[in-house]
Amino acid sequence: MASNAEGRKPLSEQELQELVAATDSGGRSPSGGVGLFLAVVAVIWSLFQVVLASPVSNLILPGSVINNSRQLHLAFAIFLAFAAYPALRSSPRHYIPIQDWIMAFLGAAIALYGYFFYTKIVASGGLADDTDKWVALVGLILLFEGARRALGPAMAIIATIFLLYVFFGSSDLVPEVIRWKGASLRKAMSHMWITSEGVFGIALGVSTKFVFLFVLFGALLDKAGAGNYFIKMAFGALGHLRGGPAKAAVVGSAATGLISGSSIANVVTTGTFTIPLMKRVGFSSEQAGAVEVASSVNGQIMPPVMGAAAFLMVEYVGISYVEVITHAALPAVISYIALVYIVHLEAVKRNMPTIGDRVVSMGRTIGGMAAFFAGFALLCYGVQYPVRWIMALFPGASGWVLSALVMLTYLALLWLASRTDDLVPDDPNSDVVELPVISEIYKAGLYYLLPIVVLVYFLMIEQKSPGLSAFWASMLLFVILLTQRPIKSIMRGNNDTMNAFAAGLIDLWQGLVDGARNMIGIALATATAGVIVGTVTLTGVGQVMANLVEFMSGGNLILMLIMVALLSLVLGMGLPTTANYIVVSSLMVAVVVELGAQSGLIVPLIAVHMFVFYFGIMADVTPPVGLASFAAAAVSGGDAIRTGFIAFFYSLRTVVLPFMFIFNTDLLLLDVSWVQGIMVAIVATGAILIFTAGTMGWFLTKSRIYESIALILIAFALFRPGFFMDYIDAPFEQVEPAQIVTAMDSAREGSEWRFVVAGPDYNTSKETTLSLPIEIGPEATGAERLEAQGLTIMVEDGIVVLDEPMFGTALASKLDKFDFYGDEPVRISAVKRPTEQLPKELIYIPALILLGLIALLQRRRAPRAPEVKEVPV
Repeated sequence: MASNAEGRKPLSEQELQELVAATDSGGRSPSGGVGLFLAVVAVIWSLFQVVLASPVSNLILPGSVINNSRQLHLAFAIFLAFAAYPALRSSPRHYIPIQDWIMAFLGAAIALYGYFFYTKIVASGGLADDTDKWVALVGLILLFEGARRALGPAMAIIATIFLLYVFFGSSDLVPEVIRWKGASLRKAMSHMWITSEGVFGIALGVSTKFVFLFVLFGALLDKAGAGNYFIKMAFGALGHLRGGPAKAAVVGSAATGLISGSSIANVVTTGTFTIPLMKRVGFSSEQAGAVEVASSVNGQIMPPVMGAAAFLMVEYVGISYVEVITHAALPAVISYIALVYIVHLEAVKRNMPTIGDRVVSMGRTIGGMAAFFAGFALLCYGVQYPVRWIMALFPGASGWVLSALVMLTYLALLWLASRTDDLVPDDPNSDVVELPVISEIYKAGLYYLLPIVVLVYFLMIEQKSPGLSAFWASMLLFVILLTQRPIKSIMRGNNDTMNAFAAGLIDLWQGLVDGARNMIGIALATATAGVIVGTVTLTGVGQVMANLVEFMSGGNLILMLIMVALLSLVLGMGLPTTANYIVVSSLMVAVVVELGAQSGLIVPLIAVHMFVFYFGIMADVTPPVGLASFAAAAVSGGDAIRTGFIAFFYSLRTVVLPFMFIFNTDLLLLDVSWVQGIMVAIVATGAILIFTAGTMGWFLTKSRIYESIALILIAFALFRPGFFMDYIDAPFEQVEPAQIVTAMDSAREGSEWRFVVAGPDYNTSKETTLSLPIEIGPEATGAERLEAQGLTIMVEDGIVVLDEPMFGTALASKLDKFDFYGDEPVRISAVKRPTEQLPKELIYIPALILLGLIALLQRRRAPRAPEVKEVPV
């Protein structure tokens, strides 16, 4: 086993918890009455958010509170930020200095300014007066300071730069390409604080309505014991395989990533158990930490939470939450499958030992896990049918009947759990390691799946709002936390029911506290990012950025995507994932879509948002500031920078996937049938495994360089077969623009044509082009079909001149960048109609033949499998 180069001692459990607290929930824990007061504030915040998300919020809360819920949300966050996060490393940890008390109360009061003076602000139309502007400026300063404490200096610095640009954008010191006229303090503060365009914009609204409930749900589920249950189940299933602890780390992190929005908390929660065991079977300190980092960071791309990004995408893209997590699911799942394969290849290359003497079939293990997840998915889907029958039988009391059935199911599963011992965390450093036996422990936590079933049912089947779905799931967790201990005590015939109930009350209290404290950073991140979004909308710098990026990339879409990826990585080195996603998507998403259209590639908005998000989370891995890598190194005792580089190498599949689904949106399950979706999932899984084998330099045996290159090429062919098919059989054929009306007479209804529009840009008067997808409608003639799209054309000397589309027509917003009244006409420069292209899936045939040849070559020279050693138990 490789030794730790630096010989650093891993941090203790207490030091690790302090590390997580300092990063996620605040490093200050005052004792006595002050600590109790902060806990009470946190609990009140949690309960307020629960009531706000409830179906009876309109009956319980005044309308003014509901209308100003964003202000209340931010007030709690700012107050707790100054109370829980010390200003400096040298600041006290066990009491709160007077200046922090002043800033906490002042920040909360200014956050509530819009609530207290709502009538005055509405009467003035959201325009700040002299008092408002100074109050707002102080509020921004306090917000930036709170963000600096909770999130590090980068967020506050970037937001400050954007705010200074608002004021001094007309200065000669500002490069001419991004110069603008500037804004007065009154106008800027109106935009940033008084209205809902800045701090109190969409991002903070999403944090208020949705994110809090999911973070609270994760905190309550973990406090109930689900996190430990998931880890034990993962180790029971995979721990006895070669490299088993690392495989279990991946699966355990995927399970905890479903309910956790924090990479660092995920690393420490699962890593304290998995990393020492990985080191025991032969992984170096850096490799063990890197596996944990890669799997924990990937937890943020795993639906349903996705580090709050899923809820932001709902607002930014304008699609339902179900659609967002449907599009996100396949890339996340195949990314985790690839990571398990990476770990397997590392174990095979180094002939790592297994833990224990249990003989386990890899095939049966994978089959069993697949059967479990398939069964769980069928359960979540199939529960709708008995629910409908009950609703039909008891139309007036179905809610009560369903609640009673859920409780009966809970009691039955709790009875099963009472037949076995409660699960306690194991010590991975003990001399004897006993990995759990699935058949003995699975009963202990089956009831933890109930809240997840409820959540998935309301989200996917009933398609309720995310906030309401999380509310009902959290309500069930309230019941579980309060009753699991006393009911199991009664079922076991013990006499400590009251003590068990008291312990349940403490668990619920602590879960409410943890949920609120974990939300401080997210709330401040979304509020501070609102300043950046507000700057973009106020100054129009987004369009300037588009022109700048287009100039720097030379109009090349691939180069521009690389620039966007690098921007996400650089910003993410100092920003939390959610804030990074908000900032980069505000600046760059429209640029990618526009430049793609100019290049003839129609890029769906959700694909670009997913692209930005994927590279945002990679910043948690990438040295020199990858926080998750530092947390893993603190657990393993390895070098943080080396851990980060190895984790980045293990995460190459997460780097490649965004480029793949930009050019092949089938990977996001966009506009595919069930049958196509299954086929895409199978092929994508194979492609990511082949890509992994190529980058790891090992397939059936050690690969030669040309074999690795060939494997990567095969993976590319499977991911994007259309790239090769387009060279063999073009998907479009040219039509003379002057013949457009005649050609569209015979066009097949539902087919998608491409029009290339050229003309002067409205802002710069420079020649620009745009590729437009035109779906052929049911109209009878070509002229009617053009008119239905809002297009009015005239043919002048063989040139098809385009008039400005009428406002409200299908293409009016897409063509508003053109100057229809300039000297040069706006024209249709090219028309492409679809051809009957050969199925792109035919490319799979030569790709698989080449894969078979490589397998044959490697099988001939593969050495005889060495005997697998065992680590004693």
